[in-house]
Amino acid sequence: MRLSAYFLPTLKENPTEAQIVSHRLMLRAGMIRQTAAGIYTWLPLGWRVLQKVEQIVREEQDRAGAQELLMPTIQAAELWKESGRYDDYGKEMLRITDRHDREMLFGPTNEEMITAIFRDNVKSYRELPKILYHIQWKFRDEVRPRFGVMRGREFLMKDAYSFDLDPAAARRSYNRMFIAYMKTFARMGLKAIPMRADTGPIGGDLSHEFHILAETGESAVFVHRDFIESDWQNRDVDYDGDLQPLVDELTGKYAVTEEKHDPAAAAALGDALVSARGIEVGHIFNFGTKYSKAMNAVVVGPGGEPVTVEMGSYGVGVSRLVGALIEAFHDDAGIIWPEAVAPFKVGLINLKKNEPHCDAACETLYRALGGEVLYDDRDERAGVKFADMDLIGLPWQIIVGPKGIARGIVELKSRKTGERQELPLEAVIERFRA
Repeated sequence: MRLSAYFLPTLKENPTEAQIVSHRLMLRAGMIRQTAAGIYTWLPLGWRVLQKVEQIVREEQDRAGAQELLMPTIQAAELWKESGRYDDYGKEMLRITDRHDREMLFGPTNEEMITAIFRDNVKSYRELPKILYHIQWKFRDEVRPRFGVMRGREFLMKDAYSFDLDPAAARRSYNRMFIAYMKTFARMGLKAIPMRADTGPIGGDLSHEFHILAETGESAVFVHRDFIESDWQNRDVDYDGDLQPLVDELTGKYAVTEEKHDPAAAAALGDALVSARGIEVGHIFNFGTKYSKAMNAVVVGPGGEPVTVEMGSYGVGVSRLVGALIEAFHDDAGIIWPEAVAPFKVGLINLKKNEPHCDAACETLYRALGGEVLYDDRDERAGVKFADMDLIGLPWQIIVGPKGIARGIVELKSRKTGERQELPLEAVIERFRA
């Protein structure tokens, strides 16, 4: 993409309404624009990141055996009345009445709808287990939306739901999703810490939150040092095998939010205890028959008897993850994207537009490196181009100037480390083609 043609409305100054780093940088880098309180338009650069995050989430769900579908954003109130949650959920639920006076709502979550879909279509234990998921927009009418996409009213979420014959099978599905979440965050370059959590309005008796560590995190967390230093994510995982030992290993160390912090237990850890800041990016629940019993989701069991299925739900804030990634990866100059989620892999900077040799070299690189290149072909000062590239945080910058090209050389800069090296044009092309 040529920057001269790209819709990228960057800002030089920090917006006064933005209170945290990710909100400031998403606005300054031209990723989002607010349309109403807690509701944002995703501009092209932000949309590319959101799609890459979404795709990693999707691939890891598929790898764990979940199957994707797509449920609507608008739900019938009758389903929520059937489960008993319609009157209990609170003002966060946006309630709607259609032209025929039917009560509807903009879905904040999908336990009721997926339970109805399962109930109406699955009849036998032979069809179990099932894990179904979708990636869909949700709405929760936060009383004080803030922090940009970190706590908005409309947000993109991956929510999955498992259906099993008995509690033991339900725990196996829970473990699959637990490991899939850890793999998902690791692929994005994030160190996720699983923490035992309250189930809240979702219900159930087993739940974990996943927090990533960031200096600007929203909550205090306390973690055993061994977990932070482990490299478990490099292991191969057999989803058809017994995952309980790995889950036990990953949850066996002290890891809690401030609300669950036990000073006495923490003191016993001594220097092994790390106090940090965390951002919640995922939450999983095993809630048994809370919804299946209320909504009569029953299958015929092995002996012909009716069995109320065991269920779980598993959420990842896809749009929230974009903000969390920026909170974890930034410096004073701007964003530092991990390669897996970067909107473009390479920023190509032409220091002397309209100089024939610079233009020719940039065109060669642009054509050779394909769609993962953002080419700054603007007629701007070098300082402006460098500042904008650092702000949007692409992992690599290829800098083409007249002095280097005269020697057949371009400069390659790592955004993460700031390291620069001079390379022949063809060597740069081969490096990124590889």
